[in-house]
Amino acid sequence: MVLEVAILNIKEGLSKEFEQSIAHASSIIVSIKGYLSHQLKKCIEVESQYIRLVNWETLEDHEIRFRNSPEYQNWKKLLHHFYEPFPEVFHYK
Repeated sequence: MVLEVAILNIKEGLSKEFEQSIAHASSIIVSIKGYLSHQLKKCIEVESQYIRLVNWETLEDHEIRFRNSPEYQNWKKLLHHFYEPFPEVFHYK
């Protein structure tokens, strides 16, 4: 199992809209082969910051299968315009 970790900094004033969009986007990620589970947590100290944790069977499931899929294009349209700066993503065993 591989854990994907991303700290998401959301543009000011867009947190509620982001939460609605990511709830919708969750249906996309759960459909990808190799997806196991995910969590989204809102930071207590920094109102516009979240952490996204996604468990994948393998690194390739995230980096290749998901990111090269048509579903990822929909994911990007729903979420990428909220980020400032664009998040770094790390993987852990």
